[in-house]
Amino acid sequence: MRSKAPTFPTPVLLTSSEEVARICEKLQHEPFVTIDTEFVREKTYWPELCLVQLAGTEDVVLIDTLAPGIDLAPLGDLLAKPDCIKVFHAARQDLEIFLHIFDRLPVSVFDTQVAAMVAGFGDQVGYDSLVGAITGRSIDKAHRFSDWSARPLSSAQIAYAAADVTHLRTVYEALRRQLAEQGRLHWADSEQAILTEEKTFRPDPRRLWEKLKARTSNRRMLAILREVAAWREQEAQNADIPRQRVIRDESLLEIAAVHPDTVEALSRIRGVTRGFAEGKMGRGLLEAICIAQECPESELPKAPSKSERVRPSAALVALLRVLLAAKCEEHKVAPRLVASSEDLDLIALGETDVGALRGWRRELFGLDAQALVRGEIALAVVNGLVELQRVAETAA
Repeated sequence: MRSKAPTFPTPVLLTSSEEVARICEKLQHEPFVTIDTEFVREKTYWPELCLVQLAGTEDVVLIDTLAPGIDLAPLGDLLAKPDCIKVFHAARQDLEIFLHIFDRLPVSVFDTQVAAMVAGFGDQVGYDSLVGAITGRSIDKAHRFSDWSARPLSSAQIAYAAADVTHLRTVYEALRRQLAEQGRLHWADSEQAILTEEKTFRPDPRRLWEKLKARTSNRRMLAILREVAAWREQEAQNADIPRQRVIRDESLLEIAAVHPDTVEALSRIRGVTRGFAEGKMGRGLLEAICIAQECPESELPKAPSKSERVRPSAALVALLRVLLAAKCEEHKVAPRLVASSEDLDLIALGETDVGALRGWRRELFGLDAQALVRGEIALAVVNGLVELQRVAETAA
């Protein structure tokens, strides 16, 4: 599939509230608008939004979000307009930024990265690759790592940023057309539903301990890890600094194992300075440890059950993986979109409450996967391709 990219007007940099209000009012009446952001995050918890790029049928604008006194409220109104589709590529970070600024998620979102996986362009295809595949154009990557907080922006930076939304219009229209022809628009809608849920971008702080992968089944230790990880998250948000600058992961894991209860004991933890232990953060951390120590047995977190679960046959899982690859090759859809490694393990164990056994995934892969586990079908190589063959029933 190759679409001709249209010619767009010269991008305009907006630095006043009046200009933002005018363009956002105009774009609200478009059937869709393409959006991208440029931000910096190395030294902060919350991304510092530096630029918002917008493209409609007639306009390509860059909103300088760092311009003094600029009012972004009209942008929030545009993002909340249900009749105008907001098109992003790899939308999650952009959506997180807008949720933080406007305290609400954009509505009617279309993510071309997700759509490309559904349409058969591979796993998490990059914007440059997608533009090249659909338009034949190449993207200049020279300013990918620019400091977007520095002013003034160069003409080359402005051109680079504008390209992220101009080509995206062509990509969106081509993908939408292809998905309609494939009968997969509802697949893409299903995959993008997660982008409409605030919990996707605002995880429960008391569940963050699970990402630290503590190698223990000691529930009291896990309770301490739960409390100190939640404490760190709140401190990082309040101070607007990265989590690791509050205290590092390895220090939290050691704290959970050692459970210090005094300033002196806390200061002996690797990565914890005496000044930290004696200060406000040290006191807060000790309070979190105390809360965990007093937690009733009934409220202690359960150790992850994955390691305790009966393991499926590695050979059977390998067969399911071959089946998955074959079905995805046949239907030209990214395998990671259809089934995860955990899905394959669960199917091999005969479980039925599995994502790959619901909706369109069930039709594409799940039913055949269950049949393979039951021994009703076999895999064979025919003319260099993997095919499914029905297993004849053995006469009694």
